[in-house]
Parts: sequence; C-alpha cells; structure tokens
Amino acid sequence: MKLYNSLSHKVEDFIPNVAGKVSMYTCGPTVYHFAHIGNLRSYIMEDVLEKYLRYEGLDVKRVMNITDVGHLTSDGDTGDDKMLKGAKREHKTVMEIADFYTKAFFADCAKLKIKTPDVVEPATHCIDEFIKVISSLIEKGYAYEAGGNIYFDTSRLDKYYVFGDLSEEDLEVGVREGVEEDGNKRNKADFVLWFTKSKFDDQELKWESPWGLGYPGWHIECSCISMKHLGEQLDLHCGGIDNQFPHHTNEIAQSEAYIGHKWCNYWFHVHHLNTASGKMSKSKGEFLTVSLLEEKGYDPLVYRFFCLQSHYRKSLVFSWENLDNAKQAYQKLASRVAALIKAAPSQPVAPSEEAKAAEIAAAFNEAMGSDLNTAQAMTVLYDLLKADIGASRKLELLEKFDSVLSLGLIEAAGKLTEESSGGDVPEEVLELVRQRKEARAAKDFALADQLRDKISELGYAVRETREGTEITKK
Repeated sequence: MKLYNSLSHKVEDFIPNVAGKVSMYTCGPTVYHFAHIGNLRSYIMEDVLEKYLRYEGLDVKRVMNITDVGHLTSDGDTGDDKMLKGAKREHKTVMEIADFYTKAFFADCAKLKIKTPDVVEPATHCIDEFIKVISSLIEKGYAYEAGGNIYFDTSRLDKYYVFGDLSEEDLEVGVREGVEEDGNKRNKADFVLWFTKSKFDDQELKWESPWGLGYPGWHIECSCISMKHLGEQLDLHCGGIDNQFPHHTNEIAQSEAYIGHKWCNYWFHVHHLNTASGKMSKSKGEFLTVSLLEEKGYDPLVYRFFCLQSHYRKSLVFSWENLDNAKQAYQKLASRVAALIKAAPSQPVAPSEEAKAAEIAAAFNEAMGSDLNTAQAMTVLYDLLKADIGASRKLELLEKFDSVLSLGLIEAAGKLTEESSGGDVPEEVLELVRQRKEARAAKDFALADQLRDKISELGYAVRETREGTEITKK
C-alpha cells in the first residue's frame, strides 16, 4: 500500500516495523460535547484505513485516547480546560460530562459503522505514566519548572517544526489565533507538560505529583497512552489536519526526547469538512451532529457515503444540497443492490465470470492502495454493478468491498427486498416506495399521496400492512 506521509510530504510505500503487524494510534475526542460531523469525517477515514489494512491481511492493533482532562480552549496552553467548561455549562461534574459524551461519541460511531479501536484509554487512567515520562524529561534536561508548571524546552531540539517550515516568529503573540503571552516560558514555542494550582485554582480534577497538586497538559497524554499499549516504535499515527500543529508536533518532540530515537514512521491527516462560511466548529453556526442529520431524515450512512466520495486529503464542502445528492445516490445504489438480491438465486456464479471479477477486485485494490482513494473505489463499485457478471458474484464482491467501505448497502437493500412482495419490482418503483415511506414518516402526506400516484402510473400498488410495506403489480 502507498500512503501519503505528512512527515515527509510524500506518498510512500507503507512498510510496518514488524512484517505483517501494524501499530496504529488515533487521537480520540475531547469528551466535553457532542462530536460534530466535521470531527467524525476524520474518524470515518481512519476507520476505512484500518479496515483496508486488515483487508490486506495485516494484523492491526489500534489504540485511541479519550481526552477527559487537560485540553484547554486554546491549543496554545491558554483558556479554560474544555472539560471544565462543559461541566460548568451543564452543571455536572467533569466525570459525569466525560461519561455521557464518551458514550454519545461511540453511539455516533456505531451509527456510522466506525469500528471501536482495540484499546480505548481515558487520559485520567494514566496519571502515573504521565508523571513518569515528565520526570524523565526533566532529568534529561528537556523540561523545566517555572511558575509552578512544567514546560517542555523546545530549544533543546535540533528541529521542532517537523511538519513544515514554521519558525519562532510564526508564534508571535497576536499572529496566531489563541496564542497569549506566558511569562513562564523560556521560548515562545515551549508547551506545558503539567499544570499546578498556580495555573487554575478551580480545576476539578487534580493529582499529587512531584511538582505539586495539579493535572497534565493535553499533549503528553497521547505520547504516553501510545507507548503504554504499542511500545516505543509506532507505525501509524492518525488525526485531523488541525492536530498537526501544535498537538502532533509536540507529541513527536516529547516522545523522541524521552525514548531517544524516532517514534512514528507514518502520519495520516484528514483534511477539514467546511461549510460555505469556512471550517466547521462547535462555536460557529449550526452545530451539525449525527442526531441532527437523523432529525432531518438522513441515514448516518448517507453522510459516510458523502465523505467517501472525496479524497481524505481534500477539504470537503458540506451543504444540505450536497447531502441530498448523496442521499439520492445512496438510495439508488441500495435499489440496484436489492434487484441483485432478487436475481441472485437464478444467477449462480459461472466460471467464465472469474476473469472479469478478478479485474474488478484488482481495480478496487489499486484504488484503495493508492493513498486510500475512496472516490476511485466508489467508481469501481459502480463498475461492478454495471459489469457483465451474474448477480451472485456481484454480491460476493460487493460484500467483500463493503468490509472496507462499510456503507451497509446489502443491509439497506435487504430492507427494500423485505418490503416488496410483488416479484421483480423495478428499481424506479422501489425508489419511489422508499421516498413515500420517508414522506409518511415526516408526516408529509400530500407528498406521500403524489408518490403513490406515480407508483400507480407505473403499474404497481403500494399499501402498509402489519408486516411492512406491500408492493403488488396491478
């Protein structure tokens, strides 16, 4: 497989440290609020990457952190702890907030068919590991105490800005949004490893440490949780492009200072989901969540389908019109797969089909193995449906591809097939039946009646029964 490496700015052959095994780390959510769909785009693409590596026969161990302490409202070590902010907003304890939004995050992931990582570790479970690593960094001269806090000394590094050509001047106060003067720092780029009460007196979660009562900074948790579960050599680290600096830059700095050698070989960054007004965030405009999509009548898998139609290294523009187009395309695909399911029993696999099937399977591998080109893989999916191959073989390949794409097309088609009892129902009729069902659910009965009339004009009758929707030929 070839994968773009953000560290080298090149597409490279992906070669794990240990043949056949992949250690994979994903930056998890800060669980102070619901995840918006921009956050979830990253997790969708990371999920596809993990599943494709498994599809290729690799043994993947994937670890994700849960940030339940230490992530401030500015990545520049300023502002309130996001968890504390959430607790104040909802008049709950920090741990109540963390528990609720962790469960909400994984509920959203389940709806999007995002696999839960093999290891999920909250930051609050690893305080001893943080103290151990910070103590070592102080002993090695890479960290210092100032104003009651512990800072990483970036001037000790040969190169700090490993992902690009930033310099200290780029972090002048007022140039980068969110960066404020911190008189304790020796260098503007230094970052906090451990806060004490000298920073915030109202912090709810505090632990004893050699430097006083306090709590960890955000960046230290990912390094420690990764090394705890995956060892000192990491194959693949994933996250959104906004994590690249300062978060991932700081992870590399502290990890390699601690272990004394290169830490992670490949960095995978997913670009932003934007709206017409710019980058999506929790503080701008309508807060777009999976639940809101469902309230507006969209299956969450339509959003996954929408994401897979674009390359992960391209910014993706969200609009309701774009999502409507994706919904229509997804439903048409489900209708076509439903027709395959109906035809499969009468179209067993023939030996003559294998050459064409192998060609399509190779095209899928070529797309996914070329820097995870899901847009091209979707084209291969359409080519499969058009190919001169029997329905049974098409379904076999579709199921195999969907072990990576996880679009749930066979399940969606199965629901359509169950609704139909009228024999070979045309795809056009099945699509109208689906639209009518949605109109009824939205209590738009005028539209439902119009769709029923269109179905009737095509020679079919539709009615609701206790067993579901019944379609019969007139």
